[in-house]
Amino acid sequence: MSDLAMTTAAEPDGAPRIAILDILRGIAILSILFMNINDMGASLYASFDDFRHLGWSATDQVAWWLRQVLADGTARCLLEMLFGAGMVILTDRVATKASGWAIMRRYYARNLILFAFGLVHIFILLWPGDILHTYGIAALVAFLFRRLRPRWLIVIGLSLAVLSLTLGGYFGYYQTLQTRAQVVAIQAKVTAGKPISAVEKKTLTKDAEAKQKRAKAKAKSKADIAAEDAARTGTFMTWAAMQWHVIIELESNFLEILFVWEASSVMLIGAALYKMGILQGRWSRPFYLWLTAIAYAVGISLRIWGGLALTAPPGTGPHLAPMAYEVARLAMTLGHVGLINLLAMTGFGAALLRPFVAAGRTALSIYIAQTMICLWVLYPPFMLGLYGKMTWGPLMVTAFIINALLLIGANLWVKRFDIAPVEWAWRSLVEGRVLPWRKRPRAVRDPDPDAGSAARPALA
Repeated sequence: MSDLAMTTAAEPDGAPRIAILDILRGIAILSILFMNINDMGASLYASFDDFRHLGWSATDQVAWWLRQVLADGTARCLLEMLFGAGMVILTDRVATKASGWAIMRRYYARNLILFAFGLVHIFILLWPGDILHTYGIAALVAFLFRRLRPRWLIVIGLSLAVLSLTLGGYFGYYQTLQTRAQVVAIQAKVTAGKPISAVEKKTLTKDAEAKQKRAKAKAKSKADIAAEDAARTGTFMTWAAMQWHVIIELESNFLEILFVWEASSVMLIGAALYKMGILQGRWSRPFYLWLTAIAYAVGISLRIWGGLALTAPPGTGPHLAPMAYEVARLAMTLGHVGLINLLAMTGFGAALLRPFVAAGRTALSIYIAQTMICLWVLYPPFMLGLYGKMTWGPLMVTAFIINALLLIGANLWVKRFDIAPVEWAWRSLVEGRVLPWRKRPRAVRDPDPDAGSAARPALA
């Protein structure tokens, strides 16, 4: 068992913190910049279609493959798991003080405020890739299942998470191959001068229409990338208008439903892993060793397979690998959880990980700071104007430098203050009072996180 797992602290509103969960959260929130910076410093549309648009030198390919195998989606997945764990911690903490409906009202209010923060992040700070609003909605769904036993949380969460295997496998792979085989057979009959039925004619017509749609989509994608490049290197108005355009287009395609589906399913898995003590390091070292080895073996294999499919020449599909994306993402994330807990069980590893406690305690502020640095300083045309001037390699190096500075800043902050700025604003709104944020003398700290709380339970 990790010593870090049992190290706790308390926020100004009395909310308890567990160090190993803060470490996981800190690593996750810093890692998410490696996934976002390419959309902040180069075309977001290119991420959906032509990732080579950002550059494809040998260095870029190494950077892209490392990102694809080790990080793609795992930071988001780990945050979703921790959100589920936080749901259990927060609701269990007040369960003896409030009724079920009171807990629900408080938890829903907390996440609706988070949802509002996400809207500010999207529409004012102009980051289309915001996750706060998605988590605020997904938490409302996950909350309904919070009292289930771990095995049922895992069954429901995994069933929802891997449904893409069934749907994607049928519509994306099997049906495509079946239609292609039918078209080849019909065209062979036409070539041989044999008559074809009305159903076969309809199949050929649908296939032609599908090819036209794909060609139009490809042309639109290229036009979107060119328009984004032009707008985001123009003026403040063209830059802001393009960000709004991207936001509106993403939402109009109903992608939010998929994002909420993904987040809520993984939150349930995270809640189960917390109830079982896996996230917070309560199992043995051999367990985490096996967890790390098996999860990485599955995850890395699937990630390489998926990467080969993404980099395959056009027209060589359909590929099965993309259907296994969610399985690969979950496996890689569990591998990271296992490895971090293994490190926390050693003296050297604990010392190495300890700075990330501060990042976990200031995660929300770090997330907003990443946006401010990238979208409002480095890449916009009205500031440094570095948009489109970095390829994959330099983008990943830039993300590393920004994260290093934010990690240092987080550790300096927690030495003087009990709570980070954005967290302070969020929890003050939840509490309905202005929380203190300066570091309090240790002598006056209440060792019981719940002691001295207001009559109304605090969820933070």
